[in-house]
Parts: sequence; C-alpha cells; structure tokens
Amino acid sequence: MLTGFARAFRTPDLRKKLLFTLGIIVVYRVGTHIPIPGVNYKAVQTCVTEASGNQGLFGLVNMFSGGALLQITVFALGIMPYITASIILQLLTVVIPRLEALKKEGQAGTAKITQYTRYLTVALAILQGTGLVATARSGALFNGCSVAGNIVPDRAIFTTITMVICMTAGTCVVMWLGELVTDRGIGNGMSILMFISIAATFPSALWAIKKSGKLADGWIEFGTVILVGLVMVGLVVFVEQAQRRIPVQYAKRMIGRRSYGGTSTYIPLKVNQAGVIPVIFASSLLYIPALVAQFAGGNAGWKTWVTQNLTKGDHPLYITLYFLLIVFFAFFYVAISFNPEEVADNMKKYGGFIPGIRAGRPTAEYLSYVLNRITWPGSLYLGLIALVPTMALVGFGASQNFPFGGTSILIIVGVGLETVKQIESQLQQRNYEGFLR
Repeated sequence: MLTGFARAFRTPDLRKKLLFTLGIIVVYRVGTHIPIPGVNYKAVQTCVTEASGNQGLFGLVNMFSGGALLQITVFALGIMPYITASIILQLLTVVIPRLEALKKEGQAGTAKITQYTRYLTVALAILQGTGLVATARSGALFNGCSVAGNIVPDRAIFTTITMVICMTAGTCVVMWLGELVTDRGIGNGMSILMFISIAATFPSALWAIKKSGKLADGWIEFGTVILVGLVMVGLVVFVEQAQRRIPVQYAKRMIGRRSYGGTSTYIPLKVNQAGVIPVIFASSLLYIPALVAQFAGGNAGWKTWVTQNLTKGDHPLYITLYFLLIVFFAFFYVAISFNPEEVADNMKKYGGFIPGIRAGRPTAEYLSYVLNRITWPGSLYLGLIALVPTMALVGFGASQNFPFGGTSILIIVGVGLETVKQIESQLQQRNYEGFLR
C-alpha cells in the first residue's frame, strides 16, 4: 500500500491532482475556524467546552460541518445544504416529468439539474443560516450554557442580515471548492469534503472518551473503542462491497458478414443499494418534532411528551422509531433509484436476457424479487450500524462522543473506498500495480 502511494506521487499528473485536493482540504479546514462578524467568540468557546458531548439536536449537522456549526464560523453550514438540495432534486426527478426528461437528455440535462441544485442550495443556506442565527440569539443553541445569551450580543437587523449573508457565502464557497476537487482533483469533491468534516471530529471524540474513562485513567475505555472501531470498519467494508451479480447474456446478431453480441456480463446489485441516505432521512424526520417543540412557547403537554420521548437517543420509543424509519426509507430510496422495468426494457432492446428468465415483464418481476430480498439485510444492517452510538450511550455512557457508528462510519468507509478505487484505476492506466496485489 505504501509503495502504491509512493508510485502515485511519482506520477506527475496524479501528483498534481493529489496535491490540488490536499490544498483544497487545507483551505476548507481554515474556513471552518474563521468566525463570522457579530459573534462573541469567547462566549462561543465557553459554551462549546461546556456542551462537549451534549450537542443534542445539532449533533448531526455539526458533524457534517466538521465542528464549525457550534463555533458559528464562515463554513458553519458546511456541505449540508448541498446534500439536502441534491436529495430533494433526486426525489423530485421521480415526481416531476420535466426533471425526469432532463435526466434522460445526457450531459446537457445533467448540467441543468446541477444548476437547479446550486440555486436550491443557496435558498436552503439562507433558510438554515437564518434559523441558526435565531437559535444562537435565543440561547437555544447551547442548552444549559451560562453565557449562551451573550453569543450574539448585537440584536440589530443589519447584524443579523450580515451574519446570514456570510454563512450563505461560505456555503457557496464550500460548494465551489467541492466542484473544483471533482474537476481537477481526485474523487467526488463533495464526498471528500464530507469525509474531511467527519474525520476532523474523530480525535476530539476519542480524547473525550479517554478523559471520561475511569479504568487505568481512561486508557482501557480508549483501547476498547479503538478495537470496536476496527471491527466496525471491517464489517462496513464487507457489507458495502457485497453484491448480488445477476448474469446477463447477449444474443449474437449478424450484421453483414460480422457477428455482434454473444457476450456475457452481469448486473451488480449491492446489498446496501441505498447508501447512507436512509439514515440522513430518518435523522432529519425525527429532528422536526423536536425542533418544533424547542421553539414552541408555553408548557403544553405535547411539548413535554416530545421532549421526553423524541429528543433522548437512549429512549426506547426514539430507538424503535429511528430503526423503523431507516428500514422504511431504505426500501423507499431503492424503489425510486432502481427501476426494474426500465432495466428489463433496456436489456430487451439490446438483445440481452437473464438465463432461464424470459425477456420483458418476467425479467422485471425477477429483478424486483431479487432486489427486495437483498434490501432486507441491507436495511437491517443500516439500522443496526446507526444504533451503535446509542448502544455506546447505554452500555458505556459515552454520550455523543462515540465516533465509530451511525452516519459517520458509513460515509468515512464509503468515500475512502471510492477514492482509493479512483487512485488505483489511474495507477493501472499507467501500468502500475494498485494498492492491493
């Protein structure tokens, strides 16, 4: 593996791409530490220290921003508005015929959808930035912090607008940096920035576990978490790489004196076809009632019930709902992202068939049957992985600090595997061996 990295840096084109990607990462990480105007930086640092490991509703968004959200920096919103916009456009493609037609137009249609995604990202950034500023001003961003009310001392409308503009501009810069990495660097730029944001929170989370540990000054707990993390990474790599290969045979066709076709290939159906999207959907849906209760006035009975049952990660009702929502959204996302009838029609059009299955409708029914069978273990796997931090909370009292679980480990492993594959393919194009022999 080290030899592979050395060969990658010896290749001029690949070295430029790797160094460019590293440079963008440095710029991104610097931006996550630059506070926006109108924020009392000392008060923020005090509250971040007091609220360490108890990030509540904002834990997921803070993780995606690399810890910049709770510090209210220029890149506080991070990549989250773009992710949300991409998911919304992907779902609307199934509903709106115009978007579906654009998707089928090839590169021109994809460019148009990307443009719509950028516009929606800016709109979501303005909305989320306004919500973050309002939350910081009310003191609800850090519940229980002694100086939470002093985070935004100036309540003037001009200061509020300036803060929202700075955060929206920061989101646009993050989006631009991600697209630069995609065009000139290695891997998918947005995924790389997401990877860096999550990986940046690992050292502090691990050190917090060590500090809160009681056995041998916390070193036993620290070593146990590292060991569990390695097992988790191995399990996630195994499942993420697992796929059901459906054989496809193409019939021979005679055109003039030449014969075409007659080749054998396969359709790879991944066990986790939905990726990390169901976990994000389920988390976002469960945050809605909690956020409504947080900003609602008075002491209504429904607000108390929501606060007691839907804001605590270790509550049985929260765990059950979270798991069931992940399973539901896994099936939902697979249903809209993979169309068996369309695949069967394309195979029939080009003379392809699955051995033992007739072309057309029987092929679509067979693909649906196989897809449903492999989605069940994939959805259960996603639900169990997402509940690992909750199990750590119940078993070790590790609170929100347990890093090896949920969305974080899925994104870290998925992006890491994809990036290594891209580097390896470029090495093999230049007649070098890859990372794995």
